Amino acid sequence: MTTRPRTPLRLAATAPGARLLGLGSAQPDNVVTNDDLAERMDTNDQWIRERVGIQSRRIAEEGTLLVDMATDAGARAVKDSGLDPAEIDTVIVATCTMPTPIPNAAAQTAERIGIPAPGAFDLNAACAGFCFGVGAGADLVRAGSSRHVLVIGAEKLSDWLDWTDRSTAIIFADGAGAAVLGPAPDAESVGVGPLAWGSAGDMAQTIHIKLENNALAQEGQAVFRWATTKIAPVALRAVELAGLTPADIDVFIPHQANLRIVDAVARKLRAKGAREDMVVADDIVHSGNTSSASIPLALDHMRTDGRVRSGDTVLLVGFGAGLSYAAQVVTCP
Repeated sequence: MTTRPRTPLRLAATAPGARLLGLGSAQPDNVVTNDDLAERMDTNDQWIRERVGIQSRRIAEEGTLLVDMATDAGARAVKDSGLDPAEIDTVIVATCTMPTPIPNAAAQTAERIGIPAPGAFDLNAACAGFCFGVGAGADLVRAGSSRHVLVIGAEKLSDWLDWTDRSTAIIFADGAGAAVLGPAPDAESVGVGPLAWGSAGDMAQTIHIKLENNALAQEGQAVFRWATTKIAPVALRAVELAGLTPADIDVFIPHQANLRIVDAVARKLRAKGAREDMVVADDIVHSGNTSSASIPLALDHMRTDGRVRSGDTVLLVGFGAGLSYAAQVVTCP
């Protein structure tokens, strides 16, 4: 038997790296204040502000679907990027609150936006999901597997809450945020740094869904202690992997879990050399904790408000159920 010479497999042309091209976000119109919640449960405005820093949050009407919010945010990000929807070849939706696991959110969202036949998949890393999605999308672009990737963080947490449980109902909310990634033309233009990520599976049960009522439950104090201890080193690792120092960071956008956690981590970064004028996201005050949507929501809101500008060096850090965590440095489009 004659052995044929093996023809080597051909790989796609690679890119130096990825960069962010556009941003978008969407939230329900329905604003729920702390006083509104006090009418439904044993709580009050001062108690909520002191513990988590939230003043109000957005809760979707019953007929609003997670895919509706994902579509709005994704379409705005595509428009902001200057691309035609047909130029998007991959859609990633980071979410942990779809009402059913099948069909996925990504394919439905892509079809609604008018993106023809993209690779489309959902990613569940809970509150770290957007950072996981950006990391996956950037690697797809860098490897040549995709050219333009739409990454969306979208959650309808109100479907998964026990509205008599003040330990969770005061915190979580609904919304979506999105970013479009594309190839950097050269090494100097790379705008998404390497991903620093990991998990703490030994603490998985600190945030979980109760099977008896399909409601989210969490051990708040355990999560607080873990986040205020473990997240700053992850953020600093992402800065190091990007070849930067903490003093290079213009804007810090951690997952908007709790304003006390945000402030504690920011203090630790400043103790390691981050500047006093580093802008720190506080979107949780009026958006609540929107899990995988919180980082892109904050980034888009801060850009709209002028608190983050094109070209700024931004440190993103997500952490939450799993427990999963991830961080990367990006350049604001």
